[in-house]
Amino acid sequence: MLKDTWRRLRRAQWLRGLGCWTIAQYIRLVWATGRWEVRNRSIPEAYWAKREPFIMSFWHGRMLVLPALWPQSAKIHMLISMHRDGELIANAIAYFGHGTVRGSAAKAGSEKDKGGLPALRAMLKALKAGEYVGITPDGPRGPRMRASDGIVTVARASGVPIIPCAFGAKRRWVLGSWDKFIIPLPFTRGVIVWGEPVTVARDAGPAELEIARLKVEAALNAVANTADEAMGVDKVEPAPVARVARAEAAAT
Repeated sequence: MLKDTWRRLRRAQWLRGLGCWTIAQYIRLVWATGRWEVRNRSIPEAYWAKREPFIMSFWHGRMLVLPALWPQSAKIHMLISMHRDGELIANAIAYFGHGTVRGSAAKAGSEKDKGGLPALRAMLKALKAGEYVGITPDGPRGPRMRASDGIVTVARASGVPIIPCAFGAKRRWVLGSWDKFIIPLPFTRGVIVWGEPVTVARDAGPAELEIARLKVEAALNAVANTADEAMGVDKVEPAPVARVARAEAAAT
């Protein structure tokens, strides 16, 4: 009975609107009251200054404060899943003036996914216009901290680099969800860590794409680990390789 009630509440438009507003205000509260350090800020700033596009990459479990750090002068489009929870995130992000693209990072460009090709076209259009794209390569449902090949497909087709980013927080909640979603608490000390750009050649074949995918995955885990180490908190571990293999088998 409680489960049915929760489902009805999730479908209630007014309640979802209130939820989006609440999420946005919480992000603002955490960002405004926290003491946030930004490491390697010069990496994205060099692209922002020249208005050169790139793909911002971050794990699904570390997305909460990232809308607040992004400058209003640089238009970004976040790739958000077609799921109902994705709509909630998209509407919350809209409070920060950011755009969204609906689709799956895992299936960007795939003819098997109804949102794959439209999402790819929308992202390529934004990047061609000199704007930016944000992708969670383990979204929307994992495996946690394991990159799908969708992000490198977008990078190859667009010719723009992928720049990894992660945040860490001293005071936080880590949810028991598949992505170990991190919720920083107000008045916490936190850090944003940017990584070096990862490029994918336009003529990259399957082997080169796999190398690039692994490089993105390693870079994202490196900045996440650096952020957690800086805050003196336990690292969030990626999903075991065996679970990744099962997920890939289920997708084929």
